[in-house]
Amino acid sequence: MNIIDYELWSFLLFFQNKKRRIYMFSASDVKELREKTGAGMMDCKKALEACEGNMDKAVDWLREKGIAKAAKKESRIAAEGLTEACSNENEAIIFEVNCETDFVTKNEKFHDLIRELRNALMFSDCKNMEEAKEVKLEDGKTVAERIVEETATIGEKISFRRFERITKSDDEEFGIYSHMGGKITSVVVLKGANRDVARDVAMQVCAMSPIAVNRDGVPADMVDHEKEVIKAEIKNDPKNASKSDEILDKMATGRLSKFFKENCLVEQDFIKDSSMTVEKYVKENNGEVLSMIRYSVGEGIEKKQENFAEEVAAQMNAA
Repeated sequence: MNIIDYELWSFLLFFQNKKRRIYMFSASDVKELREKTGAGMMDCKKALEACEGNMDKAVDWLREKGIAKAAKKESRIAAEGLTEACSNENEAIIFEVNCETDFVTKNEKFHDLIRELRNALMFSDCKNMEEAKEVKLEDGKTVAERIVEETATIGEKISFRRFERITKSDDEEFGIYSHMGGKITSVVVLKGANRDVARDVAMQVCAMSPIAVNRDGVPADMVDHEKEVIKAEIKNDPKNASKSDEILDKMATGRLSKFFKENCLVEQDFIKDSSMTVEKYVKENNGEVLSMIRYSVGEGIEKKQENFAEEVAAQMNAA
């Protein structure tokens, strides 16, 4: 057992008695928080104690103390599988199929399933997930029935997780890009620009994972939350102790602008030429970004975690 494993195991259970309530969290929680934030083990322990074991609040607590930066949702990506997208004239589709292990994603049967679903869904008239499940395949079975059948054939649980159909007008263009063999896929719609420009923008979406096309698309509650965290972080910095609330508010607004630049597609630095933003690149090619969709395999799905304490105990018993 190495020193890091031993230290984590030694923190197996932490209790905090506060107002006659007991809060408990495990070594794996400390490990997860450390991986999400890059903060030290003791800081992560203190954060979980202060936040009564709530992981999301602990991330914010560390940020407010200036100990860690914002954790991206991408750090919670877990489930395996593939995403796929394609277009035909003025319609495009994007969907995701999940499996239990990355090994299955390399299985030809799984790739055959993806191709079969792509062809059936693209040339159907389904508009949403519920309709997509009932689309008939060449052998007469529905998509939902095929998924059940493939689960038995492949030997792992297969899940048809999500699906969207995107439409455009004749003067608009689709951009489609797939990264890491289908682990991340994006579809964008541009007005005025050509297909090559649209593909470049789709590549940007895959690589830089923007939240929205522009500031108007960022959820208001996310903006409010980010601003509150930034303000708390600024106030907790001793260097700002003598600054007025007005100055602190201006500082927070400035940092929020950085948040928008990092997370709004049109404000991001263009990955092929960082001297310009995505918006400038598209405008120079007589275009405008209208919409975007980005699928990353397993985002928002909690992957099965091994019990760290049991693993350590088993290693000790074996020794």
